[in-house]
Amino acid sequence: MNHKLSPSKLLERFVVLASLAFALTTLAADKKILLIAGKPSHGPAQHEHRAGCLLIKSCLDTIPGISSFVYSNGWPNEAAALDGADAVIIYADGGDGHPAIQKDHLQTLAGLMNKGVGMGCIHYAVEIPAGKGGPELLRWIGGYFETNRSVNPTWEADFKSFPDHPVARGLKPFTIRDEWYYHMRFPEGMANVTPILTAIPPDSTRGKPGIDSTHGGNPEVQKHKGEPEHVMWAIQRPDGGRGFGITGAHYHKNWGDDNFRKAVLNAVVWIAKIDVPPDGVQSSVTPEQLTANLDDKGTKKP
Repeated sequence: MNHKLSPSKLLERFVVLASLAFALTTLAADKKILLIAGKPSHGPAQHEHRAGCLLIKSCLDTIPGISSFVYSNGWPNEAAALDGADAVIIYADGGDGHPAIQKDHLQTLAGLMNKGVGMGCIHYAVEIPAGKGGPELLRWIGGYFETNRSVNPTWEADFKSFPDHPVARGLKPFTIRDEWYYHMRFPEGMANVTPILTAIPPDSTRGKPGIDSTHGGNPEVQKHKGEPEHVMWAIQRPDGGRGFGITGAHYHKNWGDDNFRKAVLNAVVWIAKIDVPPDGVQSSVTPEQLTANLDDKGTKKP
């Protein structure tokens, strides 16, 4: 029996195999980005961790070469969820309840960081105890909210200029009201850290001396009245990994601001070691998208 294939059949099979190989190569090359959304907290349209992460994912999904995954209500239950991750972003309540310091999560993250995986923290997730998690976030994302030093007021930040850094690409001056934490704990001399969003907060946001000293009014923050403060930053780690932190995103509506959203999308892409376009990551969000996936919080007041 003659099993020889005609030249046309051989060409057809070659095309099919080549297409399959290309598809598999493309799939294998995809960057895996994990978004860990914390449990519901605060009032309606505030700390919308799940909705915010899903919104970020919807924007990332338009970029070729990215596979993004959202895990809701805190740390993933699947043991292998973080395997092969190129970047991990946490948008959740922090402090003593920070997902990164529960169980063996710090150890898990350390293993990823040692492999050069990127890490980002959004809003409350930048706050972590100085004695547990603080040193790690300092190394991994370049800074963190330290109680008795940092403050968490709501104010209108006016961002007038930006650094020459991939995360700042395409950003234009903008003003936005949010719960912008500031006076963060950064490495000595801002080693390897580039401030991305910087503004001068009103002196009144520094609190009254001796009042609520854990989150405002402490002597250290009082020393710097009238000075600019960094509310978003990026770090190029010596281990080859990258990280970022942004203190805003208390109010879900701010994801509708093109510059705010672009700053975060640029950062996510950058820590995953993907080239940020010259004009930044382009995206658009409709009013319907902005109100989708909000947590059911009833009529609880802010």
